[in-house]
This record gives sequence, C-alpha cells and structure tokens, in this order.
Amino acid sequence: MKFFYTAQVKELDAYTIEHEPIASIDLMERAARALTAAVLERYSGCHFAVFAGSGNNGGDGLAVARMLAAEGHSVAVWLVNPKGKLSPDCAVNLERLKNTTVSVVEVKDVFSMPVLDKDTVIIDALFGSGLNKHVSGSVFADAINGINASGCRVVAVDMPSGLLGENNHPLEGVVVSATDTLTLHFPKLSLLMPENAPFVGDISILDIGLSREWIDREPSPLHFTDEKEIKALLRPRARHAHKGNFGRALLVAGSRGMAGASVLASRATLRSGVGLLTVHVPACNNPIVQVAVPEAMTSIDSNDCCFSDQVDSSKYNAVAVGPGLGQCKESEEALYNLIKSSSAPLVLDADALNILSRNKEWLSLLPEGSVLTPHPGEAERLFGKFADRYATICAVRGVARKYSIAVLLKGAYTTIVAPDGNIYFNSTGNPGMATGGSGDVLTGIVLALRAQGYNSVDAARIAAYIHGLAGDLAVAEIGETALVAGDIVNYLPKAWLSSGKGGLR
Repeated sequence: MKFFYTAQVKELDAYTIEHEPIASIDLMERAARALTAAVLERYSGCHFAVFAGSGNNGGDGLAVARMLAAEGHSVAVWLVNPKGKLSPDCAVNLERLKNTTVSVVEVKDVFSMPVLDKDTVIIDALFGSGLNKHVSGSVFADAINGINASGCRVVAVDMPSGLLGENNHPLEGVVVSATDTLTLHFPKLSLLMPENAPFVGDISILDIGLSREWIDREPSPLHFTDEKEIKALLRPRARHAHKGNFGRALLVAGSRGMAGASVLASRATLRSGVGLLTVHVPACNNPIVQVAVPEAMTSIDSNDCCFSDQVDSSKYNAVAVGPGLGQCKESEEALYNLIKSSSAPLVLDADALNILSRNKEWLSLLPEGSVLTPHPGEAERLFGKFADRYATICAVRGVARKYSIAVLLKGAYTTIVAPDGNIYFNSTGNPGMATGGSGDVLTGIVLALRAQGYNSVDAARIAAYIHGLAGDLAVAEIGETALVAGDIVNYLPKAWLSSGKGGLR
C-alpha cells in the first residue's frame, strides 16, 4: 500500500471532492460512518465524550457524536473554539447536533476538564493530520492535558492530537496519549515511529473511498506492505522444477558457544524454499549443525572456535554471514576477504554488522544488491546516533542509495530502505518476537529468497512480512511471553501457506 505525506493527503481530499465528485460535507459524513462503526466495534455500550476542535477533524468528531447518539449511546461534546470560528463543514455538523440528545459545551477561553467516569470513552477530534506546529500554552494544550489525566480510554480520530504527521523532533508540546488511533485511508508516517508509540496505541486504517486515480498516479516513497502485495510478489513453483532451480545458499554462522544461531538461521533458510544450503561453521559446531539440521551440508572452518577461512562464494547465489559469528580478529579478517571477493550478494547480520561498523570503509566493497539487517543498536553503531527513528531512516536512505544496497531496520513496523529511495514499512509482527535468535531466523529467510533470485528489496520485504506473520501465528496459540525464536521457525510453514506459497495448485 502506497501512502503519503500529510501535505499530499490534503491534495488527495481536494481531488476526490472535485473529481468523484462529492461535496466535502458528504465526504466527511462518509469518514464519520467509518469511524463510528470502528468505535462501536471496540466500545459498544459505553458513554462517550467527544473533544472536538474547530477544523475539519473537529467536524469529523461532531458527526461521530451524532451517529453514536443515533445508536442510542450517551454522548457529550466539548467543542474547543478559542477563535470563535469553525470550518464550514465543522459548522454544518454543529448545526446538525441541535436536534439530537447530544449536549455541547463550547470552550473559548479557559478549559476545565469535566469529571468523567472511568468507563467513559473519549473521542479525540481536536486536531487531525494537518497540524503544522506543536501544541503548547493554549486552551488546546489544557484540553490535551485534561484528556491524558482523565484515566479514560481514548480513541484518536486520524492522529492523536498534538502529533505532527512526519517529523516530531524536538517534541516541544503536548500530545494526546490514545488507546486506539483510527487513521483515515492510510497510515501516517509518524504513527509508525517507535518514539511515538506512547501516543498512538493500536492503529486501525479505515478506508473512506478516496480517489484511486489520484493514488495510483501520485508518486510517494512511502509504502505499507500488506498481504495483497506479498502474494503478488511470490513466484509459483513449476511442476517439473528441481532443487537446482531454487538456488544455492551459503550461511557463515556460529562460533564456540553460539551454535544455536547457525541452527536457527539454517532451519529458517530451509523452511523458506532454498534448493541447497551449505553452512560454514567452526569445527566445534559441526556435529551440532549436522545433527540439528540434517538437510543442510556443512563446510568446516580450519579454526575450531570461529570463522577464519577465506571461503569461495563463486558457486553460491547468495551468502549470509553474521549470526553467532563473534568478533575475534580472525573473523574480522575473514569477513573482509569475503566482502572483497564475493560476486554473490551478501546478507549481513549480527556480528558481521558489528565488525562492519568498525570498518565503515568496507561499505564501498559490498556487492550490489546486498542486504543489511541491523537492529536498533547495530544501526546506531553502523550509521550513527540520531535523535529518533525518523532521523535514522532519513540518514539510511542516503547510505542505501550511495552503495546500492537494501537496509532492513528491525523493530515494530520493520522498515526496508531501498537503494532507489523507497521506504517499506512491514505490517506483521508482535512484541513477543523481541527475543534472542529472532533476527537469526529473519536472516535465514532473506538468504533463502536472495538465493532463489528475488531482488534485494523484494527479498527483504517478503522476509520481514513472513517472519512477522509466523510470529503472529505462533502468538495466537502460545502467547507473547512464551514465544522463542524456534517457534517462529516452526510456524514458517503456516505463514508460507497463508501467503499463498507452498499450497496445492
């Protein structure tokens, strides 16, 4: 799903109104119906308090208040309007409330937070995604502080009020802390940033029928990967295919005491469709890998404890290196030799990234189409320390473009930064996956896909989605607390089946 910066969304609204055609008040009504249905799906039978601003987001809130009242719910509205001027559609929806059971209190100068029962659900419609400065020192700031202090559940309309659509650094004002955010038609970029998680809560995207023509033609580097896109990317297997058609992969992983990383990555590679897998391991780990992953071949390093040999990558379609590797001097030298000599694309993870972060000049030696998969700490060591994820992504875009590589930034909404400047946010995964070895599994999936001939960006996108989906399927049965990385591997078959790959044809 392509999505847009907030300035573009404003253009999309205007285009939809002109070319559908539909009156702006009717488009607001359409949005309000979608919002009301989503609110009632979550909170039916509750009392509602709507805090509305004077713009169109406030108009959405007033329309939702009317529709909730029509469903028999108790609804009260506080309309914060310090300038005494409403947008035209907001004014229409205020007029429409006159013959309903909804009570309306208009606040102009001083906001005094009403005493609300803790079971009341607050609808935050003070500001939408068009806010261009932080909120502080105003009646709106008082309203936001009151909402946050109420102890009530809060549903934000489109955006938590006070949060800007993109860059929020430095955050100098107050922001509503929502329980749920019902964002209209697309996610907004700031909703996907980890630094904004305390304000956002659970996100739901509501389709309100904006112009498909405009969406299809308007360029944007922002994408939110969903099931439909993944199914379109996956290739069917030919009936008469053989193992040689699905790539030869080399995994360089493990060291003394960290054989488990090579086992997890190996199992994930094999569960993701690779034709042949060879695992290069130190001698001490060979018996473990041979027993734990009998489907894989091994290449045994001359060093008993760590990666030290120069490996020949010429017969492989893709090479992954890093899980459980360690950072000894011998491994650093061997990694340099591999990067310098490899004609196959590389997937670098874990200690390979830590070594690379001490030798950033090696970035220029990476084969085109390589994939880096850092978690936040590794990203900081590799790319530098930035104020927040937004700034990190901006910096990584330049690195990806300069070296023609893809960078997979792990975390909630795992982010793939492509060498052409596009940014893909993943839609699957859960907090239970924040466990040791989870990244090793992801590396194995990326390796398998690169070996099968998927380009770096598609491989990273598919891997992130399937990895997260396997975690979601596992959590549905065993919960977040008990989840371990091996469970993610075990649920990969179900993830591939549900995505349309690996089933009967």
